[in-house]
Amino acid sequence: MIALEIKNVKEFMNHFLGSEAFDSFYLEEASITTYNTFIIDGHTVNAFYEGTDASGNPMEKPGPFSTWKQMRPICFSLIKGNRSPVAFKFVLHAGERYLERLKNNPQTCANAGHVRALAVNIRFEGNHLKCVTGTSYDTFIMDKTIDNLWDGDFVSSLTALGIRFELQ
Repeated sequence: MIALEIKNVKEFMNHFLGSEAFDSFYLEEASITTYNTFIIDGHTVNAFYEGTDASGNPMEKPGPFSTWKQMRPICFSLIKGNRSPVAFKFVLHAGERYLERLKNNPQTCANAGHVRALAVNIRFEGNHLKCVTGTSYDTFIMDKTIDNLWDGDFVSSLTALGIRFELQ
């Protein structure tokens, strides 16, 4: 787990809300405080996907969380405006393609099956934006190889986007 203070909030937010840079992530939860506090539970509701669509085709059931790609326009509409939000918090999980790559990595294959989530918490408050990475397992794992790879890959992704940060 690492904590990163983002140095240019506007630059980060342009990538986060205004581009596809984070679209492969899943949204577990969001809290956005502007003139009200909006809480979004990113867990999908399976009952919504029962039955058939307008064409008579069976509804395709999604995974346990909505994608950031689906939720980004909604969150953007809550944040956009002339004033910065009072605060926000997003909990994102790495996408399936990343997890598959991790499971196929010879360094991690022994423990990769125990990964429950590779997460990043994005929190804005008092004009400060922090990203904190984390790894959740379904059992206790002493080996920190997966954690270190996730931390390094997240840092590399921010660097590739040109986002400046400071390790806390």
